[in-house]
Amino acid sequence: MRKKIEILAPAKNLYQGMAAINAGADAVYIGAPMFGARTNATNPVEDIAELVRYAHLFKAKVLVTVNTILYDNELEACRQLIWELYRIGVDALIVQDMGILEMDLPPIVLHASTQTNNRDAAHVQFLAGAGMKRVVLARELNLDQIREIHEATGAELEFFVTGALCVSFSGNCYMSVANGERSANRGSCAQNCRLPYQLIDGTGATLIESSHLLSIKDLDLSDELPNLIRAGISSFKIEGRLKDLVYVKNNTAYLRRKLDAFLEAHASQYEKASSGRTFYQFEPALDRSFNRGYTDYFVNHRREKIGAWESPKSQGQYIGK
Repeated sequence: MRKKIEILAPAKNLYQGMAAINAGADAVYIGAPMFGARTNATNPVEDIAELVRYAHLFKAKVLVTVNTILYDNELEACRQLIWELYRIGVDALIVQDMGILEMDLPPIVLHASTQTNNRDAAHVQFLAGAGMKRVVLARELNLDQIREIHEATGAELEFFVTGALCVSFSGNCYMSVANGERSANRGSCAQNCRLPYQLIDGTGATLIESSHLLSIKDLDLSDELPNLIRAGISSFKIEGRLKDLVYVKNNTAYLRRKLDAFLEAHASQYEKASSGRTFYQFEPALDRSFNRGYTDYFVNHRREKIGAWESPKSQGQYIGK
């Protein structure tokens, strides 16, 4: 039996979700009215239902983010929301708070968010045993660690391949809430890591003046798709539920072309996770939409500098001086 390989694209809203599917996504992830880790990317259940109907025409999936830490007084509202999402045919939920596993849940598929620190085989085995069908691995892992996890567990493995990187491990950042009462783990990250800072040594001397010392380049593992597939990844995730339509279409189309070339060459082992063919009226290239420069991060172990100290903004496409 051939293994299905998936491109998973972000959907800020219904229209971007549909555009992602048209651009070649096998699945999209979208925020519900509450409890998603992006408070500025919420959607009514009716819109998610419409996206489900559209996606299923192409055997594409819709995953919904219920991935904030929950307060006790929110548990019942969360349970009711999950039942609503189940009734409209959502394919899976991405969750962080393990209190959800204690609820009276419908038989809906659960995925463990990257924020549950999925960085070793024992932890992934535990989550699989607790009922998680898929685990979104920590993006700080290298190929050897991914392979080790895959060989030790039967859970589906998902990995980020393009998009912004969080300076904090697995997105568990408390800097935002410490500086201004906006909790990243409640969906309201203030992106303090993209601000300018001074580097001061122990004597009080300023070593670096006003530089974006915590800002990291964006991730690009598009050239690593074959290696990641062989290591055990079956879902390639694009970061960006707050990004615009151009970014989503461009990233999705670029990865679709890369992945299709691999699938065509290895048709006896792997296949596309959705149905249908994709047509483009533009030439996809990652540097044509938002990026801070690119890094392969730690997937090939720690080799290069990953900082984007000059600016946290998009650097654009280089055309000359």
